[in-house]
Parts: sequence; C-alpha cells; structure tokens
Amino acid sequence: MKHTLSVLVEDEAGVLSRIAGLFARRGFNIESLAVGHTEQTGVSRITMVVPGDDGVIEQLTKQLYKLINVLKVNDITDKPSVERELMLIKVNATNDTRSEIINFAQIFRARVVDASDESLTIEVVGDPGKMVAIVQVLDRFGIREIARTGKIALTRESGVNTEYLKAQTASALIA
Repeated sequence: MKHTLSVLVEDEAGVLSRIAGLFARRGFNIESLAVGHTEQTGVSRITMVVPGDDGVIEQLTKQLYKLINVLKVNDITDKPSVERELMLIKVNATNDTRSEIINFAQIFRARVVDASDESLTIEVVGDPGKMVAIVQVLDRFGIREIARTGKIALTRESGVNTEYLKAQTASALIA
C-alpha cells in the first residue's frame, strides 16, 4: 500500500538529504516527493508517497523523529485530505490534431501553456488519477516529454472525505 506522509521540518540546509539518506539506508523508495515553505517562517513541509505496510510506515516514522530537524510526521493516507499534483506534458500536434488535443485539455480543465508548429505543452493540475487519465488520452498523439511535481496534500479541516462521497455517488448511479 502507498502511504502519504506529511513531514514538518526545520528549514535548514541538508534536512532533505538526511531524510533521503535515512530512506536509502533502509532500502525504501520514495515514489513522490515535494518540498516547500509553510505558513510558518523557518518551517518546510515535505510531502512524500512511500510504499509499505502499516508496520513499515510506523518504523519509518519513528526513525524520522530521531532526526533533529524533524518537527512532526503525519501519515495522512486515511485522513480526509486535499491532494494535488502539477504536470507539464508536451504532445506532438499537427494542424489536423491541434484542435482535438485542445478539446481534450479543456475536458480535463488543463490549459495550453506553450505552442509551436509541431507541439503543444499542456499544464494539468489535479489528483494523481487525473494525471494518469490525461496521459492515456494524449498518448495516441505522441508524448514528447512529461514533467511532474510530487503530490502535495493538506488534511481537510472540515473532515469531509470526498473519496467516500465519490464512492457513494458512484454506487447510487449504478444502482
């Protein structure tokens, strides 16, 4: 199972390197990583997606807390949260396919951020499932390049679990 960890750290040189080293020494892979400043001066948030069962994640959490620059570790995998990623995708585009690609971008609420005679670059923001879906749709045009940020996430203060609501809506439509 993949877990999303939100780690608050002191904003100092070498913190990310120490965390990555901790994972590497234990043979764990970080599938997604995003780092940025928080609302609090001197504190950064590292959001990472890590594969492993609950026991592995519990052990990693304990190890993270042993690092002096780590302030808080929160496994938000099962908590109601807002998750987003950013992806730039450069797609082959001819005069014949350009409008079709733009229509697909609009369906995904993406936007064209660069255009040339031979390609379009599209910016997509959304959950990881949306990223997979638009890549599948645009693949037939020929994808030249993809750049993705890691997942960023914050827990929902409302406590509303939209994944639960989506599942309920989908089952109501099927019934």
